[in-house]
Amino acid sequence: MATIRQVQVTFDCAQPERLARFWCEVMGYVVPSAPKGFATWDDYRRSLPPEDQDASFACADPSGVGPRLYFQRVPEGKVVKNRVHLCVRAGTGLVGAERLATLEAERDRLVALGALCERVMVADEKNESCIVMQDIEGNEFCLD
Repeated sequence: MATIRQVQVTFDCAQPERLARFWCEVMGYVVPSAPKGFATWDDYRRSLPPEDQDASFACADPSGVGPRLYFQRVPEGKVVKNRVHLCVRAGTGLVGAERLATLEAERDRLVALGALCERVMVADEKNESCIVMQDIEGNEFCLD
């Protein structure tokens, strides 16, 4: 059996480049260089048939450690809750009030970028705090 060495997370969406650039800000990711033979992504885009010009976009972890995020345009909008979601590990190693304050600061930064805060789940006897969010196209993700 082969060993999987890389994972790509794919988002179905309405506006691939816009959503990719949002996630670049969330994750500290970057837009990869334009394909070989093209000086810019705009040059590449203009080389495509009109129906393919804004069909997809991607971003990547500049360190090469995290998964590539790929965004593909689909005709249908988001209808129901995600079956899979990203957990953005903003409070790793923190507990109690310090963790909640860190998560709330990150929430505020992301809301300024267009995200929505769905709910704040404050720590209880079993779980630490986390915050359920939505990206700019309504995809759920957590700050934990």
